[in-house]
Amino acid sequence: MIAALPPLAAEPIFAIGQLPITNSYINSTLTMIGFVIFAFFINRAVKAYKNGAPRGLLNFFESILEVLYQYFDTVTQSRKKTIQFLPLVGTLFFFILVSNWLGLFPGIGSIGRYLVHGGEILLVPLFRPATTDLNMTVAMALIAVTVSHFLGIFVIGFFKYFNKFVKVGDLWHAVKSFSPMAILVAIIEFFVGILEIISEVAKLFSLSLRLFGNIFAGEVLLTVLASILPYLLPLPFIGLEIIVAIVQATVFAMLTLVYLTVATTEVASHHSDHPEDLEPTPTV
Repeated sequence: MIAALPPLAAEPIFAIGQLPITNSYINSTLTMIGFVIFAFFINRAVKAYKNGAPRGLLNFFESILEVLYQYFDTVTQSRKKTIQFLPLVGTLFFFILVSNWLGLFPGIGSIGRYLVHGGEILLVPLFRPATTDLNMTVAMALIAVTVSHFLGIFVIGFFKYFNKFVKVGDLWHAVKSFSPMAILVAIIEFFVGILEIISEVAKLFSLSLRLFGNIFAGEVLLTVLASILPYLLPLPFIGLEIIVAIVQATVFAMLTLVYLTVATTEVASHHSDHPEDLEPTPTV
């Protein structure tokens, strides 16, 4: 028996009808079940201390929530936006973090079923870190980017948000002004808007591939080290992977928060009658 390097695609373990259930999907399901159980007990604790000050574990998580509020405020520059964005961004952060840490538990990647391939016995793991599946990271990136656009349209309005990318309105105002300089600037900004559209597509690749690449590379590294000297050699790198898991979850969540904040911030137009009324773009 040999411990083969994990393939890029998650391996199917069984199927429900025509739906294959992969080992990464099993890990993500376990993470979701853990969140449901955690939410149940937190809800009971909140009801128990509804008329009094929380204490114990509930007080600990309340302090974490306060830290998140303050950290998000530095990006959004608005407590209202922080409260609006926290459910999505917080869910992505904790899901990615717990999924990454779950992939470091003993038995993940070493418990599975055996297959004979080319005269060799290969182990197909029953569990695989959810974020080492590109389908999962692309799905989360798609949710983050899509929600940012929908919120931008809802908060700013369709035409103003559309003008962020295809600056037809600014170009029309410049043509009406008969100013060669204004027309030149409007034409340049029109093509810059086209680049903005390309950057929106690039967000999907950067979010998904960054998370997938870092966690998958760690999984490959631990597999190689475990095949050289089991138990002892991977230990220091497991500690490193714990830190990497925190960093990658933070990067994904903070970039999502930035996308949401920028999308819901109205950009001052050159032809706005009251540009001072527009909310300034937040600095991060």
